[in-house]
Amino acid sequence: MEHFFRCPNCGEQISIVLDMSVRSQTYIEDCEVCCRPIQIRYVVHHDDIVEFQAQTAK
Repeated sequence: MEHFFRCPNCGEQISIVLDMSVRSQTYIEDCEVCCRPIQIRYVVHHDDIVEFQAQTAK
């Protein structure tokens, strides 16, 4: 599922594809605009995203 959000580094709206078959996941992905790392965390329940966080990776 494609999910849109604002990059915590540059503020631009970007999107990522989330694997809805995984209940929860945390990983680092680079922003497609500014190329800085973002820590992505999400939780899925019954094919719905119940929690999503995107923060600057340390």
